[in-house]
Parts: sequence; structure tokens; C-alpha cells
Amino acid sequence: MSFCKWVSFVLIIHLLNSCQISSSSSLTSNGFSQIPPKFLALAKRDDFFDWMVGIRRKIHENPELGYEEVETSRLVRTELEKMGVSYKYPVAVTGVIGYVGTGQAPFVALRADMDALAMQEMVEWEHKSKVPGKMHACGHDAHTTMLLGAAKLLKEHQDELQGTVILVFQPAEEGGGGAKKIVEAGVLKDVSAIFGLHVTNQLSLGQVSSREGPLLAGSGFFEAKISGKGGHAALPQHAIDPILAASNVIVSLQHLVSREADPLDSQVVTVAKFEGGGAFNVIPDSVTIGGTFRAFSTKSFTQLKKRIEQVITRQASVHMCNATVDFLEEEKPFFPPTVNDKDLHMFFKNVSGDMLGTPNYVEMQPLMGSEDFSFYQQAMPGHFSFVGMQNEAHSPMASPHSPYFEVNEELLPYGASLHASMATRYLLDLKTSSPNKSYQKDEL
Repeated sequence: MSFCKWVSFVLIIHLLNSCQISSSSSLTSNGFSQIPPKFLALAKRDDFFDWMVGIRRKIHENPELGYEEVETSRLVRTELEKMGVSYKYPVAVTGVIGYVGTGQAPFVALRADMDALAMQEMVEWEHKSKVPGKMHACGHDAHTTMLLGAAKLLKEHQDELQGTVILVFQPAEEGGGGAKKIVEAGVLKDVSAIFGLHVTNQLSLGQVSSREGPLLAGSGFFEAKISGKGGHAALPQHAIDPILAASNVIVSLQHLVSREADPLDSQVVTVAKFEGGGAFNVIPDSVTIGGTFRAFSTKSFTQLKKRIEQVITRQASVHMCNATVDFLEEEKPFFPPTVNDKDLHMFFKNVSGDMLGTPNYVEMQPLMGSEDFSFYQQAMPGHFSFVGMQNEAHSPMASPHSPYFEVNEELLPYGASLHASMATRYLLDLKTSSPNKSYQKDEL
């Protein structure tokens, strides 16, 4: 080989190597805007992707309900230990709090929920739930996996973090208020901001969605026992029928929204549980009904709660029945509305735009679903968003809380890299905007 050809060959190899993205390359070598696409490229590596898929499938096969996530949290701790990431456990019963970075302020938090739902999986596939009556039907297996992926990305670039990233592996989002217990544990007291992601089948793979301000409704649950007097169905005049009373209660509850609420102030009251009687010819002594109520403002939520109790007890008395109402606040605490911080939303749009392109951000309309992520937002600035997973070549995917719910695992690199990008960029932005501020007194 001639000298010129040899030089040309060396130059070509050098250029190829410089174009490759390795875990050791600097994230900020070409500016902050290159951090998200670099993280995404790293997360899409075959070995990285296969590792995340394996974790997600292990979690999916072994679903655990709220505050029972013993094996899930053990898996999380094992993976953090392999990475060399320190953590606290237990927090809020089964929660795990990890730490990556300098160990000093400023602090930014990333959150994933770990719990499953009490329902039977109907999807037949190799990694179907092995636990009868329990299923990851809301994507929390993917959320946990994506946060572990982010932890790995952040650990690989720990020297470039301008502060500390707190990894919140939270139990009991599905009605148990695990976020509330995390906040009460005091492990996030010095956090400047917190970010959360949720998978969705309503967006295509590579798209994200959110909005500034109110995003998800506040929610509560109620259960009522309506008691009458049992008797023979052929002789109703000798009984006091709680089924008739409960039926009228349900109809009256619907008037709270249609007749009392401002049409421009979205509210929902749904009775989804009705239990009473076990025979065709017997009027039971009592009936139990239960449901949920939602609103976007604290004022509307409080008013709904008050009127639900009034309607149930007074409508029951019209039918000579007695009623007691339980709002289950200990078991299922009220969730406040999820309200995104204005500045954090602009930050999210910038970061996601750098990663996916501005057209792949979709402005979201407020949704009557609820999230206990709102407890974090009451304690600190927070931002919640959705990451798409619908494959256009695939038939429409089932919605969350369906026994046919599936996760497109191709989304895992997107969620992991978005988490990592938001944390890294947020700390860098703080450093840039407040270069002279000292955080040395705040340590883990």
C-alpha cells in the first residue's frame, strides 16, 4: 500500500470512529442541544435495548400490587447495585430512592411507578403474567424499566452531571397514594424539580405529549351502604327495598354534573360498583355502591364530595332507607389535580424537540384521568408527560387498564433517554443560569 493510500485509510478510519457514539464520549462537546439525541443513540444500542427488554419482561411476568412490590423493588436494587448506584430502601414501604451525580445540590428527581393492577391478563404471549388475577395493564413495568435505563445512561456520564439526580422508584400509584408517602418520607425535600413519564397508545412511537397547567383531574373514591329491610320479592309492601333506593341514588348523582356543575368546569361522577342480593326472589337487607369523582379544581372537588354525601344519604331517606358514606381516604387518598409548571413545560418542549424534532410534540387536552404524581407537584415544581408507543404498522393497541393492554418495547429507549436528558439538561441549565450560586451546604 502506498504512503498516500495509507494516510487516506487512516483518515477514513479516524473519521468513522469520531462519528460513532460511545458511552465515554462527552455529551456537551457540540452544545446542550446534542445531549438528547446522543442519549437516544446510546439507549438504542443493541446490548442496551436487549437489557431493558429483559428487565421489562421479568417485571411483567411477576406483577405486584401497591405496597406489595417486594420482588420488583429487589430487582431494581440489584440492577442499581450492578451499576454502582447508591440508594435508600425501604422508603414508603417498598419504594427505592437512587442517587447519581455529585451527591450535592442542586437536586432534580425522576419518577417511575412500580405497581400492577388486580386484573387477569388476556394477552397470550411468552411473557404473560404468571400471577393469576394480577397484571401490568398500565405500563408501570415499562416505566420502571425506562428509569433503570436512565440510571444506566446517567451513571455512564456521571462526571458530566452538575448536581445530583434522584431516582424515585415509587410504589402504589394505582389508588394507594404512594407518591404522598414518598413526599412525607422527606427524601425529596431539597429537590428543585421532578419529572414523570407515562406510556400511551394514543401517540405514535417517537412522539410525546403534555401541556402547561392543568393536565389531569383530581380524583377521589366513595363507597356507600344503603340499608333497608329484606323480604320476599312477591311481597314488597312488607320490605324496604334498598335496591330501588340505590337505583334512585345513582340517577340523582348524575345530576350533580349535568345540572349543578359549570359546563366549562369539567367534572365526573361515576358509580362503577353495585352489590346487592343473591337470589331472584329476595329483596336484600342492604346494597353497597361505589365509584369515583373527578374535578380540575380544589373548589369543585370539595363541592362534589359534599354533594355526593348529601345526595346518597337524603335520597336513601326518601325511600325509608339509611345510608352511610365512606370516602376511603386512608386506603385510597384523594389525588390532587396534576398541574404542570409553566417553566418546566417550556423546558420539556425544548428537550423533547432536540431529541425527536419539534413536530413530534403534540399538545395535549386536559384529561379526566388522575395521577398521584400530583402529590410531588404540591411539594415542588413538577412536570408530567406522555410518551407514544403506537406502531403505525400494528393494529390499534388496547388502552390502559384493559386486560388486552400491551407495551411496544421499541419505546423503551425513548423513555430512558428522555428521562436522562431532562435531568442532565436541567442541572446544566441551573449551573448556567446561576453560575455563582453555592450549593455546597446541601448534601445527601
